[in-house]
Amino acid sequence: MLWLVHDRRTGVELMLTMPRRPPAGPAALTEWLDRARRFARLEHANLVPILEIGVHEHWPFVAVERLFGVALSERIAEHPLHAPTEVAGWLVDGLRGLAFAHDAGFAHGDVQLHHFVISPRGQVRMTAFGVCAADLQAHVRTDASSRGMAMDTTALREQRTAAERDVLACGVVLHHLLAGEPPFGLADTRVALSRIAPHGNEVLRLAEKTPAPVSDALRAVVDRATSPHLQARYRSARTLLGALGGWIVANARESGGPVALMFDRIQSAGHLPSLPGLAARVGKIISLETRRTEEISGQILPDMALSFELLRRLNTAQVQVTQVAGNGPVLTLRRVVELIGIEGVCEAANMLQPWPGALDTEAAERLKRTMDRVRLAGHVAQALRPAGYDAEVVFLVAVMQNMGRLLVRYHFADEAEQIERLMRPDPSGESLVADRAAPDRTVLTEEAAALDVLGVEIGAFGLAVARRWGIGEDVLQMTRRLSPTAPVPTPVGDAEVLQMVASAANEAVDAIALQPSARLPMALDRVVKRYARVLRVSVRTLNNALQDAREALRQSAAAAPPPSTAAEPTAPAELMD
Repeated sequence: MLWLVHDRRTGVELMLTMPRRPPAGPAALTEWLDRARRFARLEHANLVPILEIGVHEHWPFVAVERLFGVALSERIAEHPLHAPTEVAGWLVDGLRGLAFAHDAGFAHGDVQLHHFVISPRGQVRMTAFGVCAADLQAHVRTDASSRGMAMDTTALREQRTAAERDVLACGVVLHHLLAGEPPFGLADTRVALSRIAPHGNEVLRLAEKTPAPVSDALRAVVDRATSPHLQARYRSARTLLGALGGWIVANARESGGPVALMFDRIQSAGHLPSLPGLAARVGKIISLETRRTEEISGQILPDMALSFELLRRLNTAQVQVTQVAGNGPVLTLRRVVELIGIEGVCEAANMLQPWPGALDTEAAERLKRTMDRVRLAGHVAQALRPAGYDAEVVFLVAVMQNMGRLLVRYHFADEAEQIERLMRPDPSGESLVADRAAPDRTVLTEEAAALDVLGVEIGAFGLAVARRWGIGEDVLQMTRRLSPTAPVPTPVGDAEVLQMVASAANEAVDAIALQPSARLPMALDRVVKRYARVLRVSVRTLNNALQDAREALRQSAAAAPPPSTAAEPTAPAELMD
């Protein structure tokens, strides 16, 4: 059982898990608590840390903090339709935690949809390991080994069986998410498992028609996970994890899909075209060879095509990036310049497509406006960053949160215009389509609009490219924008602070670009309210940040070398006013 509770001692919300029935006696209760305490020592990015272990009226419980997210069942109830790539990503996260727990000798015992906890950033962690079953004798014997006792063959077999049952339950959860309804109409995964071999005779196959189209490759993974033939199933969490992770990578390359089409276009047109005046910028960089790398990176940073190409080269060469405060990898062009030198910068610049690349004049102007929005967001993030955080790192994280948007704007110019049109309210302030639940919001979020137009979330394009470059998951997590409709949690660590600062800056700049002037103060006030607690931002600090960012954008444009060909367009007025 999973309960949402209010802790009157601290005034915060907790998620409290209890077994389906209390332990049979004092010895069983002692073993239950002992096991829970041993599991609480495990630490993994995809396991929810246990805050408290206790007993109330003979019922043992474990409590975790609500700040880690909501149960996946809650998320699905509010937003039932999700792309298969997103669903697969959720299971990959959960399976990482499950595999780690299995390796440590802990089976879950009762995997349910609500035991997957999803954060506003989309990261999934698993909770309630070993809590749900009060009479798992296998666990008693298995855990004895951790106290120095020999683990016999029977205990090993029972541990393996419990782990395989967890993997089967994950397959049932995956089936539920893709089918849009619980298998056999049973929301309780444990009851559904009793209908499948070896306990039952039902066959669980994914239907041909699903809410979102499921590829044959993913369908094969799902059906194998719940196969009626025991020898055909995935026997461990790591094998199912490998299958789903492999599908995610292969799906990005799959012929006919938008992401694969984008990769095809990158082959001929590059990731992005360099801004006008590239030759002059490179010349100035060469003249700065004996000066500080900060000055060189300052010349590179405004040109997103050159910045992305340098990051690609660095990461595909498997060179580790710098760290912020010694706590996790980040991105800086200074470090790139130190590692590859001026010659490497010049070589990267020579590989770029000159402006406007594959675009006509009108589409190029729209791309330039998008680039100015992204640069403005980078400067806003710099102005909002807490003390001690590197300005260049914050700028690049804000830019990379827009990588998917930039790639779509370049490689799918017409579709990008349709997406923005679906996001923009009309000048009167009324939505293009009535939204009774939120009449003062745009018609669709960018994610929903991209799904409607392209069938893929816009962030998937940026993530696919970044993964191909070799950027690690820890950095990728920073480059995922927070959902604008989800609450902002308390950040844990530098990476989450950077992610939130960049997300706040991007939300503010999007409001300026998309909202009519009459509704802009209200839109910016929403941004302030979302981030006031975690970033200590106020209306005044946000307005000051926007003012400083506009000035930085003006200075950057004024300091840019004169273009060698066409004149560089100026930033759009709505961003500069």
